[in-house]
Amino acid sequence: MQIDMILAATALVGLVVLAGTMLLGWQGWLALKNRELEMHRLPRELEGGSPEGMARIEIADLKERIRKLEAIASGVDL
Repeated sequence: MQIDMILAATALVGLVVLAGTMLLGWQGWLALKNRELEMHRLPRELEGGSPEGMARIEIADLKERIRKLEAIASGVDL
């Protein structure tokens, strides 16, 4: 009876230690992936400004292309 309680308590402590170790590993992995994402995002922001500004430029470029295609479709020379 006494040995069963000691064995159960030891197993419970081992399970808690294992769960804590796995949790720390998971948090470390998430931190690593977060740093990788930040490393990939940083150079684009430095080169081209903010992502919102880049989106506006792309939208303006698409609108210009649409205008040219409409002009070609209607037979107007640019």
